[in-house]
This record gives sequence, structure tokens and C-alpha cells, in this order.
Amino acid sequence: MTCLSLTILPVQLKASGTDEPVTTTAPSTKTKEAEEVKSMELRLSEIKSMDMSKMKSSEKRKLRKEVKSINHRMHDIGGGVYISAGAIIVVLVLLLVLL
Repeated sequence: MTCLSLTILPVQLKASGTDEPVTTTAPSTKTKEAEEVKSMELRLSEIKSMDMSKMKSSEKRKLRKEVKSINHRMHDIGGGVYISAGAIIVVLVLLLVLL
């Protein structure tokens, strides 16, 4: 039974595709994100260099909202791994118990 299964299954698992794989030349998402981050950093530096003393409060509010949205977007692009304080405590307790 073992010999029979070893001879039949490999034949069935053989891929018989004759199509060539399609390659795309779309720009990668990392380069798009890098360009987007650069443009956001330029906008933030423009906002910092503005003279806020002569602006109306409504204009200042709009700029603050824009800065917040840019910061949130940059934070989303940056990604990263975040561990909560509870998770750190659980990991430390497990390490203490196991070691």
C-alpha cells in the first residue's frame, strides 16, 4: 500500500501548466509610500515656516487639522509592532515561571 501511494501521488501532484508567468512593471508600494512621506514632510515644514501671528483662528484651525491628518497618515504608513503593557506583563510572568 505504501509503495502504491508513493508512486501514484507524485504523478498526480505534477503541475501541467504551460502558461508563462505574467510579470508586471507596476511601481512597488514602498516607493509610492516613500514619495508620499517625502511630500508630507515637505508640507509639514511649509506649515512650520508660516507666520501664524497674522492668521485668523479659522485658518489656524484648518492648519492644525491638516497637520493632525498628515501625522496620522505618516503613522499609518510607518507601521511597526506595538505591544501593550498588559502583554509585556504576561510575557514577563511567563518567562519568570518557565525559567
